[in-house]
Amino acid sequence: MTTRRTPTGNLLTLAEVLDELRVPRSTFFRWKATGRAPKTIKYPNGSLYVRRRDLDAWLTDHEEEAAA
Repeated sequence: MTTRRTPTGNLLTLAEVLDELRVPRSTFFRWKATGRAPKTIKYPNGSLYVRRRDLDAWLTDHEEEAAA
């Protein structure tokens, strides 16, 4: 996985995020439409990116407690 280093942090492409989450584009965009996806950055050319830290925080927020 290649991340782009920017002044605001490491950016992942949408394809990289989909690969890491193991979900199809349709699922990601359904989550996005309902406010359940990680925060995205939209470039003027329409490309979507996700900051590494935002994806990590989103994953942490969706962790489930281990069953006792």
